[in-house]
Amino acid sequence: MIFGSKFFRKNLHRYSIIPQGSVILESFFRLGKIKIRRTAALAPMAGVTDRAFRTLCKEQGASLLTGEMASSTALVLGDQKTAQYLQVDDPLRPMGVQLFGHDPQIVERSIQKVLPFAPDFIDLNMGCPAPKVTGPGAGSALMKDPKKAEEMVRLAVKASPIPVTVKMRLGWEEKSGALDFAKRMADAGAAMLCVHGRTRQEMYSGRADWESIAKIKAAVSVPVVGNGDITSAKEALARYKETGVDLVAVGRGARSNPFLFSRIEEYFTTGKLSAPANGSDRADLLLRLYHLMCEDRPAWLAMRELRKFAAWFLSGMVGAPKMRAKAHTLETEDDLSFFLDTLRSMQLSAEFLKEEC
Repeated sequence: MIFGSKFFRKNLHRYSIIPQGSVILESFFRLGKIKIRRTAALAPMAGVTDRAFRTLCKEQGASLLTGEMASSTALVLGDQKTAQYLQVDDPLRPMGVQLFGHDPQIVERSIQKVLPFAPDFIDLNMGCPAPKVTGPGAGSALMKDPKKAEEMVRLAVKASPIPVTVKMRLGWEEKSGALDFAKRMADAGAAMLCVHGRTRQEMYSGRADWESIAKIKAAVSVPVVGNGDITSAKEALARYKETGVDLVAVGRGARSNPFLFSRIEEYFTTGKLSAPANGSDRADLLLRLYHLMCEDRPAWLAMRELRKFAAWFLSGMVGAPKMRAKAHTLETEDDLSFFLDTLRSMQLSAEFLKEEC
């Protein structure tokens, strides 16, 4: 039975340095005292990057992790459910936690709630476009009020003994203010900026604007992480070369293809790419994710939360549309066993192979 099988992990992230003959010679950059490999980070995504998925991506080689965003207001009020987003496991380091809020003083007070969890850094979310976050004035809504955002960073930096970073977009509606906003955040004490290459108005439509990310990188002295539309190892390398960013972050591309992290490291290390993960590889990884989920929640709940990943893991497979309907109805381990057996027999599409290779 598949539930008793051993899971084989490549663990390409075991290398402590990238050889000098590699594509990228500067193998690391520093965030305070933290040494971070210049491969790819996992971008935090609400409802996606929980402990189980973070672990999966770390095993595939993600060089930097950040927890799901936690409400600073809820933390100050002592909400225990929110505190779960602050869990930092040593095997997942370097790892930070992310806070969101609209009140600089509340964010400052929430720092003390975060520190007992011993993150490597604290990230302030000024990029989330979700209406429930921006409505009260948090997330990317802060880009409309640079003065308040600047105060938030200054107070957080003053209260924190560890680096404070900022996640931002290119603006609310227009990109014209992004450069000034980034400079103000860095001047206020932000130790690193992670920039998603879209405005809030764009949400996730169109293509990420990496030219604007490059301008921000050139204008500030702190490390800059670029984020947006990284779906292949070759694309990741191209973004490094085009923009000079210190790190690239993978978000939605990782949901359907966590193997992307190991492929980026393989390509940066050897300059070559092996054959992409096939249906069998994906089935093994999905089963691994299910087992990780079961460590934190009842099996029935893990199965329900696995459904979206099962559907995402079908991306680039021939026959994916028909199988997605089955993914969204998974209830039992027998259902999962049948789904995985079918996934193992599926073939990669020609379009996916062209992009990957």
